[in-house]
Amino acid sequence: MLKFERRDFILVAASIFLMLGLAPFIGIAYSLAVAFLVYFGIKVFVGRRKQQMLRDAGAGFCAECGTKIVNDTCPSCNPDHRDV
Repeated sequence: MLKFERRDFILVAASIFLMLGLAPFIGIAYSLAVAFLVYFGIKVFVGRRKQQMLRDAGAGFCAECGTKIVNDTCPSCNPDHRDV
């Protein structure tokens, strides 16, 4: 779930800058803890959102009408295979 991808470098950099920005106000230990919480919080949020999108989209959407694909066919465009 917490697979490290290429775009995570931006998130790591943002977390480091957040830590450096908070350090003068709340101390280095607390700012480090906040930076870790922000990093892992964003990673978990993005992972769950990605799973939700995959679950909602399923096989994808029809290019003609935008309806969700059910049983490898579009229920709106293909009247022979209506599921409703």
